[in-house]
Amino acid sequence: MLDVTQYDQINPPYRLLMGPGPVNADPRITRAMAAQLIGQFDPVMTEYMNQTMALYRDIFRTKNQQTFVIDGTARAGIEAVLVSTIRPNDKVLIPNFGRFGLLLCEIAKRCRAEIHTIEVPWGQVFTPDMIEDAIKKVKPRMLLCVQGDTSTTMLQPLDKIGEICRRHGVISYVDATASIIGNTLEVDKWQLDGVSVSLQKCFSGPPGVAPLTLNENIVELIQKRKCVESGIRRDNETDGNDEMIYSNYFDLDMIMRYWGPERINHHTEATSMLFAARESARIVLQEGLDNVIKRHEINGKALLAGLQAMDLEIFGDVTNKMNNVVGVVRPKNIDDAELRSIMLNDFAIEIGSSFGPLKGNVWRIGTMGYNARKDCVMQTLTALEAVLNKLGHKTKSGEGLQAAWNYYDTH
Repeated sequence: MLDVTQYDQINPPYRLLMGPGPVNADPRITRAMAAQLIGQFDPVMTEYMNQTMALYRDIFRTKNQQTFVIDGTARAGIEAVLVSTIRPNDKVLIPNFGRFGLLLCEIAKRCRAEIHTIEVPWGQVFTPDMIEDAIKKVKPRMLLCVQGDTSTTMLQPLDKIGEICRRHGVISYVDATASIIGNTLEVDKWQLDGVSVSLQKCFSGPPGVAPLTLNENIVELIQKRKCVESGIRRDNETDGNDEMIYSNYFDLDMIMRYWGPERINHHTEATSMLFAARESARIVLQEGLDNVIKRHEINGKALLAGLQAMDLEIFGDVTNKMNNVVGVVRPKNIDDAELRSIMLNDFAIEIGSSFGPLKGNVWRIGTMGYNARKDCVMQTLTALEAVLNKLGHKTKSGEGLQAAWNYYDTH
């Protein structure tokens, strides 16, 4: 029999999470998550749901009625949108510039889409003309795109993409998990049809809930695939006239009706995560969305200045880098795992490695959400300088810190 006395209460060590996410949660969010549970159709609960929808409309800068959250991590939001919109054999076009473009390919494949990709080397992004040329050639039903890919730290410009898609009759979907509120995202102004995100990056929340927004174009596609489960089907209710959605949990037609006035009993809302999502958005809007984006820009550029002053090579096209994460090329004489291990064990600071061709060769350092602060930047630079010098990458003492200070002093 299991000796349960060997299992202590959960008490993880303190870490300063300066990788590509997750980051340290804002204490106000964890306090909100500790609030008492209430029933899913309690009027207080449904009002919190309505408030969450309203808050995220401002976050996404949209008037979309269908703005709500999916219970699950960022991938749950992506999969909900894709499985609810992509029918078998639908053509989709995916501009791939990193690991998370490949993830869109993987999920679209499981939706049995006909997948077409365009590629640029990791560390670069696409021009609008490159995407439009591919749309003209492929004639897809949907364009699936990542805004900020943490694997490469690149930020794909999107301000012209929605308009291009509209002109060619293509539905646009964007995964903005890693970039939202750390960088500008204008859903309505940029004419984007669907966007999904998550909390564990710049929102300073825990992974486990995926806010998303859908405009009327994409909602229409979803509603044509309506297939209500028999246990909650009303008398004389009919299904849509298009192929059904091949997921129950991620059926966005039923989920929209759960969040809407009907309140159909599709699932039991993850109450504590709803509280986290509501508080995350409230905190951002209280600070001011533009102020939050600017804070990420300032702290990201201060970190960048410090890294460059330590004679470290920055990965990729810096002009298209996300504000909130930077890639550092590993010096040839430094062991990747050893440096990250010393950072974690001796300084309690976590930085990230990367994926694919960058694995073991690029460190990813984030300035996100609650950790997009001067003290976090300075602590990380101090520790990194010490470890680099210990392992043989000699820097001039204090150069990185002074460069960051200089940036802060002028911004």
